[in-house]
Amino acid sequence: MNINATLFIQMIVFAILVWFTMKFVWPPITKALDERAQKIADGLAAADKAKAELSNANARVEAELAQSRNETASRLADAERRANGIVDEAKARATEEGNKIIAAAKAEAEQQAVKAREALREQVAALAVKGAEQILRKEVNAGVHADLLSRLKTEL
Repeated sequence: MNINATLFIQMIVFAILVWFTMKFVWPPITKALDERAQKIADGLAAADKAKAELSNANARVEAELAQSRNETASRLADAERRANGIVDEAKARATEEGNKIIAAAKAEAEQQAVKAREALREQVAALAVKGAEQILRKEVNAGVHADLLSRLKTEL
């Protein structure tokens, strides 16, 4: 065999191999690589879209949290104002009740003082009548009257 013929046959076999590879092997490989590249590109696009959606969702969540905090703060402030109002109202009612109780106690004390004065007047009147009876029953004597008057003073 001649080296040129071997070389020439090898070149023909190589050309057939290249043609066979280009015709039957290479298209499925390039198709698989293209599909893989498309899947990767789609995955990256989906990841970018997901990041954007996550960013938007985080922004919405932060806005909602801020709004919730503001609403909570305003509700707490309203509740505190209501509580203070209720406490002030209760204090006012308690003061009013206390004043009523004090006024009633003063009125009752005044009534008892008036009753005590009336009782004293009645007792003084009764003692005066007793003293007059004793003075009139006995003879008129200054010493005797002085004694009766001193007894009347001690009874008062």
